[in-house]
Amino acid sequence: MVSKSADITGGIVVGHDGSRVGTTVVRRAADLARRLGVTLHVIRVWSVTTAPRPDSMVGGYVPPFAEFERAVIADLEDDCAAAGIPDDVDVQLYALRGQATERLVAAAADAEMLVVGTRGAGGFAGLRFGSTAAQVVRASRVPVLVVPNVPD
Repeated sequence: MVSKSADITGGIVVGHDGSRVGTTVVRRAADLARRLGVTLHVIRVWSVTTAPRPDSMVGGYVPPFAEFERAVIADLEDDCAAAGIPDDVDVQLYALRGQATERLVAAAADAEMLVVGTRGAGGFAGLRFGSTAAQVVRASRVPVLVVPNVPD
């Protein structure tokens, strides 16, 4: 069964949308998690249109959602490795199918903090604050850190 929720208690939840800026956001959250001595929970929310294509997707064959989920996790593992997260940070990865704001806010409900970027992969270049970040700030029950959209 494909995951739509994550059972997270404590730690820092961070959203990573697959963009280069998303890696910067994860790096910032990892630094905070290391300094606070808490677990870093990295979440990628996906849909069939935003997920990387599974290897089995050829010739018009659309694989089961579970294969998309595995492709998302593999991509997220690569992105987290590229972020250079220190070895002493406990990192948990999640691929959640659905709408980004809903999934991030629900996953972080019992966390210490939720971290997002100002604007993600789907944003318009002229916007200073993306719709997901704005919605997360309004809906979250935990403190939210919004990391500026400045790649390393």
